[in-house]
Amino acid sequence: MDLGFLTRRMANDANVSNNEKIAIKEESGRSWTYKELHLVSNAYANKLRELGIQKGDRIGILLYNCLEYFGLYFAAAKLGAIAVRLNFRLASAELEYALNDSGTKILCFHSTLATHVKEVKDQVQVERYICLSNNEADIPPWAESWAILNSGDPDEVKTDHIKLSDPLMLMYTSGTTGRPKGAIWTHETTFWFCAMQSMKWKFTGQEIGMTTGPLYHVGAMEDLALPILMMGGTVIITKSKGFKIERILSVIEKEKATDCFLFPFMIYEMLNSPALDQYQLKHLRIIYTGGDPLMPWALETLKQKFPHLGVVQVYGLTEGTPIAAALDPEDALLKGHTVGKPMPLTEIMIIDDDGTPLPTGEIGEIAIKSPAVSVGYWRKPDETKKTFVNGWCKTGDLGKFDHDGYLSIAGRKKDMIRSGGENIYAAEIEDVLYRHEAVKEVAIIGIPDPKYIEAVCAVIVRKEGAKLTEEEVIEYCKKYLASYKKPKKVVFVEELPRTPSGKVQKYILRNQYGRRNELEEGSR
Repeated sequence: MDLGFLTRRMANDANVSNNEKIAIKEESGRSWTYKELHLVSNAYANKLRELGIQKGDRIGILLYNCLEYFGLYFAAAKLGAIAVRLNFRLASAELEYALNDSGTKILCFHSTLATHVKEVKDQVQVERYICLSNNEADIPPWAESWAILNSGDPDEVKTDHIKLSDPLMLMYTSGTTGRPKGAIWTHETTFWFCAMQSMKWKFTGQEIGMTTGPLYHVGAMEDLALPILMMGGTVIITKSKGFKIERILSVIEKEKATDCFLFPFMIYEMLNSPALDQYQLKHLRIIYTGGDPLMPWALETLKQKFPHLGVVQVYGLTEGTPIAAALDPEDALLKGHTVGKPMPLTEIMIIDDDGTPLPTGEIGEIAIKSPAVSVGYWRKPDETKKTFVNGWCKTGDLGKFDHDGYLSIAGRKKDMIRSGGENIYAAEIEDVLYRHEAVKEVAIIGIPDPKYIEAVCAVIVRKEGAKLTEEEVIEYCKKYLASYKKPKKVVFVEELPRTPSGKVQKYILRNQYGRRNELEEGSR
């Protein structure tokens, strides 16, 4: 069996109105029914086979959000090939690394990304380039037109004895700590992850789910979109460029979306928007959010402005089950400082550095076991052995369980600041600072300190027009935190560096401001 069964089944399912129900729709209005999705992915798969793609070959997808993205993904599934979903924001060196690391054989890309691809073309082993024109740039002479894929035979694809354990997709980790690794998703892990979400949220096929992130990321496809498709619902995809929260809210209302995934920074933009009162969002029943914990003030404001809306906070990671824990809407205010309890079929434990389970209330590394845990990293046996131990994924995240069984996150292991013999957790300080009326975003990092080894540094984005000084930040923290936890240094910036899933890339901040602090100390 392969994941391509999804399009085959739904294209012949009487419950989707004789194939005419919309499966996928772009915010621009373009859409494919379930039957069209099935036939298009068949055509792509059959043509790719003619072009030499065999089971196990890697197909690179470097596309903005579009219907064709799903067509290629399911084509790979039907062939037993491996979809390599590439971040279109990658720098040239990063793209070159991912293409060579994965051994991508055919690269499919949007025409506006042609210059980017050309920069690495001579340094990679890609054999063929296929270009989708989006009317903003011409197809380069060294690439073939997307018409070649459209010309494929839409008849059923003859599978090459695909097994559930076969790789389906390589997802390069979002890189909060450095160079990404290719997490391997199989047909089986993808099936189970969809099933876990359907069990948890009881999807019926009546949902209109809207995904706001880039489709190369699990937060846009595997979270919400694929399970809704599996149950016969409709998925709305937003365009990749020009994010404006007002546009997102308009699409939610226009398409009558019932379920929507919004990353925390999007929710903050939404709640700070002067146009928010124009939207009722009356069809929307649940907002799913994750990547970072949602700050308490945001939960409280959402409940006040949209009392009919449920908010589900989720926690997970690409290789260790993207949604491993979830906080139910009824617990959002009381337990909003947590990410809830484990998902169906999921176990979570807190361990020390030796892998020994820790008791309730103690902070340690989060380890996850579920049918959706990755089978390992692509061609990286040493890293695989370190991260995946006896079926458990060691996440590198710090957390603890309370006595009611709710999981709270204390940050990354590398986020723990060891200052003057004390353990200081970044998330605790961030929670305090997010409550300051002038703070829009904040990231707490540890920087080198000649006396205390490490010191707390607050990197802050102020709200528009707000005035806030370093001294005011430090005094504010002293009101709510032990003195040793207050920032020693405060830096104000225009924006924080983030991954596609909205996680702050703290290693960039540490490299930038930690080094600056060393230089400043050395000059005194």
